[in-house]
Amino acid sequence: MAVPAEGYKLDRISAKAYEHPADRAATAALKSIPRLETVLRKLIEYAYERALRQSYLGSSVRLSEEQLPEVWRAHARAYATLDLEPVPDLYLTQFPIANALTIGAGRPIVVVQSGLVSLLDTEQLRVVFAHEAGHVLSDHVLYQTALVIVMRLGSLPGIPVPLFPLRTALMEWFRAAELSCDRAAALVTRDPLSVCRTLMVIAAGAQAEHLDLDVFMRQGAEYREKGSGLERLSRLMLDLNLVHPMPVRRIHELMEWVRSGDYDRIVSGSYRTRDEPPHPREEAGDAVAHYSERFRDLFREAGETVGSLGQQLSDWLSKRDEEDRAGAGQSDGTDTT
Repeated sequence: MAVPAEGYKLDRISAKAYEHPADRAATAALKSIPRLETVLRKLIEYAYERALRQSYLGSSVRLSEEQLPEVWRAHARAYATLDLEPVPDLYLTQFPIANALTIGAGRPIVVVQSGLVSLLDTEQLRVVFAHEAGHVLSDHVLYQTALVIVMRLGSLPGIPVPLFPLRTALMEWFRAAELSCDRAAALVTRDPLSVCRTLMVIAAGAQAEHLDLDVFMRQGAEYREKGSGLERLSRLMLDLNLVHPMPVRRIHELMEWVRSGDYDRIVSGSYRTRDEPPHPREEAGDAVAHYSERFRDLFREAGETVGSLGQQLSDWLSKRDEEDRAGAGQSDGTDTT
């Protein structure tokens, strides 16, 4: 399909218009965990988000009309299509893996890795930027930023043990959130197959002209439908250790949604807007219908540990703050006693 006309815009579209039921279920589960948002905001307030921002500001290139303008315009266009303002800052960082992420609980920034820009063509970059814009519209960024921080903290000594179930719960939520944002990318580009092709290219690390999308989609059907019970259990265990869902699953989920008719209905102009009141009963019903024992147990475990995590995390952060102040005092000759 041709690239949408410059003026194509989904006026005031709500993220609820395209939200995947797994995203709705996982988000509802996270919100039900006592003190979770308090713990996450404590992490962010302790300047970890600020440190991430400074890291990208100091070691990456901020794109604009003066720096790689074609890449910048593909990014900005996604926000225009979704009727979103302001457009977040965009950073390009040197990293060989093809990936992008959005962080920043208050003022998001988008980071694209150099491996992605080298691998993808203009059409596929539009898919990536539309996907990231979907995270912003869906208000995923608080949990997404917290996941980045928790994963980085997990590599440091002296971290409270309860961070592990919290990380696991956030990873489960993020895998579900990715399915919603694949839908957003299809709506912005008006080309679901372009989204599938981009996922294939990223999975292979090879440019699209060397790959066959039809063959890859048949591979996806084989992954989902064939295999013994042990093989299916192995797939489940693999999923639990991934930040992103398997590419073949993402393609399957996206095309199922397209076949349902919801994609055509939305691009034709019939969709829920941000001005409409929430429908909590309808959303709760969809979420409950999508649950499995795996989701319930996972978030229950996180909920049981997050209370103690809040206190342990607060103690740990206070200790680090004291150590930092003591270290600063010793380095400049100040008496810290």
